[in-house]
Amino acid sequence: MNIVHATGIEGARRARGTVVVIDVLRAFTVSAYALAGGALECRLVRTVDEARTLASRTPDAVLCAEEEGLPVEGIAISNSPTAIRELDMRGRVLVQRSSAGTQVAAEVQGDDILAASLVVARATAKACLLRNPPTLTLVASADHPEDHACARYIEDLLEGREPDLDELLAPLRDTTRYRTLLEGGWPGFPPSDLELSLQPDRFAFAMPVKKEPGYLSVTASF
Repeated sequence: MNIVHATGIEGARRARGTVVVIDVLRAFTVSAYALAGGALECRLVRTVDEARTLASRTPDAVLCAEEEGLPVEGIAISNSPTAIRELDMRGRVLVQRSSAGTQVAAEVQGDDILAASLVVARATAKACLLRNPPTLTLVASADHPEDHACARYIEDLLEGREPDLDELLAPLRDTTRYRTLLEGGWPGFPPSDLELSLQPDRFAFAMPVKKEPGYLSVTASF
């Protein structure tokens, strides 16, 4: 298997083979917690207006959105796994808009796509091994240390190595951004989101992405 690393929208556009789109903080961590909590699916869109419209016409929808990592007025949940975990998601649909993950996933040209984060990393690696594609592209949604760490974590598993997550996450923990988040200094981002997002392999499912008219559908695959 030829493993290629890519970043952001341009990386997604150039991605080939099976494509894993990674967003650790926090979009695809939110998706995983929603699905683990019993959500039927997560529907990804590009804009807040699209998210509001889709949620309004989707029975039992929960709306989750942020812009530039900040809460959106009138939308209660700002891309927070803490907030999602506190909801009863059973039988519901999560409508998501984020500034990185949902944008990048929408740019992938192929149809064999997985959404990923650390909480589903090992299950994602297993899903990739089962597919055994000639080429696998690991796309970090943003040029952030945690997304690159997750990509390396998955690559290690695919190549038969046991990853050292502490070492992989060291660049994140050295940043001012991390300290700000840990201290609760970012609106809509409780410090508990960090703990929930950086726990590897919490869930035993991968998250395949299917293209639907007007949105991307993310579901749990065991």
